[in-house]
Amino acid sequence: MMWCLPGVFRSLRIVNYRIWAAGAFVSNIGTWVQHTAQDWLVLTELTHHDASAVGLVMALQFGPQMLLLPWTGFAADHFNQRRLLMVTQAAMGVLALALGALTVAGIVRLWHVYVFAFLFGCVAAFDAPVRQTFVAELVGERDLHNAVALNSTSFNAARLIGPAVSGLVIAAIGTGWSFLINGVSFVGVLLSLATLRVAALRPSARVHRRKGNFTEGFRYAWGRPDLRAILIMLFLIGTFGLNFPIFISTMAVSVFHVGARGYGILSSIMALGSMAGAFFGAARMAPRFESLLTGAFVFGLGCALAALAPGYWLFAAALVVIGVAALTVTNTTNSLVQLSTPPEMRGRVMALRVGVALGGTPIGAPIVGWVADSFGPRWALGVGAAAGLASALVALLALSRRDAGNPP
Repeated sequence: MMWCLPGVFRSLRIVNYRIWAAGAFVSNIGTWVQHTAQDWLVLTELTHHDASAVGLVMALQFGPQMLLLPWTGFAADHFNQRRLLMVTQAAMGVLALALGALTVAGIVRLWHVYVFAFLFGCVAAFDAPVRQTFVAELVGERDLHNAVALNSTSFNAARLIGPAVSGLVIAAIGTGWSFLINGVSFVGVLLSLATLRVAALRPSARVHRRKGNFTEGFRYAWGRPDLRAILIMLFLIGTFGLNFPIFISTMAVSVFHVGARGYGILSSIMALGSMAGAFFGAARMAPRFESLLTGAFVFGLGCALAALAPGYWLFAAALVVIGVAALTVTNTTNSLVQLSTPPEMRGRVMALRVGVALGGTPIGAPIVGWVADSFGPRWALGVGAAAGLASALVALLALSRRDAGNPP
C-alpha cells in the first residue's frame, strides 16, 4: 500500500484528469446542495414528516437506473463519451433550474418533486455509466483505480460542503435557492468537458448497434462468479442499506428534533467517513475482493451502532463508520469491475453495476420509509444493518469458493 501523497494523488499528474476533477468538484457541491434541500422540502415543507414520501422520491429518482438498462449501457459503449456527458450534464442543470424556479415562486407541489425526481433519474441513468467509464479515457488502465478513488474523494469532499451550505441557504433565504445553486454549478463540469485536450484522451473501441447488445453484457457478467457475487452484494446494500436520505432525515427530525442546520451537519459528518474511505482507496495500489467482505461487515455494524445511538453526536460518530464502509464497498466494486472487464464490454457491465446498486431503490426505499413511519427510524437502520451483514455473508461464501480452488 502506498501512503505517500504523490501516490495518493498520482492521477492528478494527468492534465485532462485535473481539468475534469476541477469541474466535477464544483458540480458535485451543487448536487449535494440539491439533495439535502430536496429531502428537507419533502419531509418538512410538503408533508408532515412523511418518510414514505421521501422513499417514493428516491424510488422515482433511482428506478430509471434499472428501467433503462438495455439502453444506458449501450449508449456508454457506443457514443462519444465526452459529448454524451455534455448532453446529460446540461439536461440535469436545466432540470435543477426549473425545480428551483417553481420552489422560489412558492408554487411547488409534492407531485412536482415526484415528476422532477423521475426526470432526473432518467438523465442520470445515461450519465452514471458513461461518467464512470470516462475515467479510463482520461487516465488509462494503469491509474484507473486511483482515479476512481479520487473521484469518490472529490464527490465526498463536496458532500462534506454541500449539505452544510444547503442548510444555511434553506435557513437564510429558502429551499428553492438550493436548487438554483445546483443548476448554476453544472457550468463548472460543462466548461471542463469543453476544455479537455481531446487529442490526449484514450478512447476505447466503440460498439456497433446489433440485436442482443444488452443481453450479451448481462450473460458475460452473470457467467463470471466474481462479478455475480459483486452484483448480489450491491443489490443487498443498494436496495436496503444506501437509503441515507431516509435514515438521516428521519433520525434528525423525529428522534433528535433538530432543524435544517442540524440535518445538514449530520450529512456532512457522514461525508467525513466517506472521504476517509475514498482516501484510503486512493492510497491502495490495487483493489482486492477481501476488502468487500470487510466493508460490508463494517457497514452492517455501523448501521447497528447508529440504530442504537442514544444521542445526536454518537449517532454522528456511527455515520462516519458507515461512510467509510460504504465507500470501501462501492469504490472496490467499481474498480474490480472496470479493471477485470474488456474495454468493449465495460460500459454495459458498468451500467448493470449501477443499475443493480441504485435500481433496487424503488424496492428498498419505500419499504425502509414504511418501516421508519410504522416502527421508528431506528428500526429502519436495523434493515440497513441486516443488508450489510447479508452482503458480508455473500462475500465470505465467494472467498471460500476461491480458497477451495474455484474463482470467487
